[in-house]
Amino acid sequence: MALTFKDIERVANLARLELRPDETEHTLSQLNGFFALVEQMQAVNTDGVEPLAHPAALLGEVALRLREDIASEPNQREASQASAPAVERGLFLVPKVIE
Repeated sequence: MALTFKDIERVANLARLELRPDETEHTLSQLNGFFALVEQMQAVNTDGVEPLAHPAALLGEVALRLREDIASEPNQREASQASAPAVERGLFLVPKVIE
């Protein structure tokens, strides 16, 4: 799938971007390179290959090294909320945005 200058201009317009001609050419080159890479990856025969949840699964059983879930910083809620215009029961109050 090769993009054209018209495609780049349309996407830039939809994204509300103003690109100079040299930027359009550079973006076109980069995106076409990306799509060429995707086409190469899609051409690889993956029949019979089991999907991996994690690449380390190839090495056998994976034991994740998780740290203890302990608080390492003191609770600074009051200090953080001291400058807030409105707080209730430890929560920041904000104006309703969506009706």
